[in-house]
Amino acid sequence: MSNRAASSRIEMLYCDHNNWLRGWLSKRLGNAHQAADLAQDTFVRLLAREDTPVMLEPRAFLTTVAKRVLANHWRREQLEAAYLEALANVPEAYAMSPEERVILLETIVEIDRHLDGLPIMAKRAFLLTQLDGCNHAQVAEQLGISITTVKRHLVKAAQQCFFADVFSA
Repeated sequence: MSNRAASSRIEMLYCDHNNWLRGWLSKRLGNAHQAADLAQDTFVRLLAREDTPVMLEPRAFLTTVAKRVLANHWRREQLEAAYLEALANVPEAYAMSPEERVILLETIVEIDRHLDGLPIMAKRAFLLTQLDGCNHAQVAEQLGISITTVKRHLVKAAQQCFFADVFSA
């Protein structure tokens, strides 16, 4: 299917179901403005896809895509809350500028996006080495696993992080 035909199909889907989707999201968020933003994100995600499936049940399809967008939204809110809490505990002498805070938060969200889908132990091993500076033996001891398993987890996490954009493009 051509890009033009796919865009036309999504445009029709938008016209027919955007108001419904905004209402559905608004019920879950309790905020009409956020719901409108996430509805737009849902349709942008559909436009970015290379393939546009034939939808026999468009609302069910939109619900599935919107649930993923909503989950990403909530995960980002949790990361932001944890980040702000950590910043509140930083001594003033080490405080970052607002620009540095935004860049750091965007980086954290991007790392989280890349690590999404990995087993929890692989995530923890990766974060312990990359953020805490632990070596393989220290990670193995903290997680109660072998050094070989740590290495396997790190390879998996590195592949997920470094090649995620290549395969999703």
